[in-house]
Amino acid sequence: MTEIEARCRAHAAGLPQQVQSRATWSGIAFRIGDARLVAPLDEVREILRPPSLTRVPGTKPWVKGIANVRGNLLPVVDLSDYLGVAAGPSGRRTRVLVAQEGELTVGLIVSEVSGLRHFFADTHTPAIPPVAIGLQGLLRGSYALEDELWPVFSLHRLAASQSFREVAL
Repeated sequence: MTEIEARCRAHAAGLPQQVQSRATWSGIAFRIGDARLVAPLDEVREILRPPSLTRVPGTKPWVKGIANVRGNLLPVVDLSDYLGVAAGPSGRRTRVLVAQEGELTVGLIVSEVSGLRHFFADTHTPAIPPVAIGLQGLLRGSYALEDELWPVFSLHRLAASQSFREVAL
């Protein structure tokens, strides 16, 4: 019996190594003009191609209109116009990020959405790379990825700001 046990131990596979994994943070990478940013994944409700819009009279120029998205009315704002960032003309890469803050659901026109980005949580830093002045109060630090800092743009901070909610002329 002892001999059988010894042979079994000699041929038995060991336990798998316990590898410590690093915590990650995920966000949606997008661009406004030349500024490359990332929004927290839990703050983006969906991403749309630019829908047909109905202009709303008496609103600020950065409010582009109202869209009917699957039977729901969605106010749509040009984020670069609101922030005063030069974005260039709309192109085939232009998208609308849909954000929700409490009762407010809004579509934000951005120059481009480049997909999901994953960062190691321990690469977060409060440092913010030089970006357009209009963005500073809406950023929550940055994440490093391949020697590049990605500023975290808070859609919730934007939607909660009083200046963003005041759309009437």
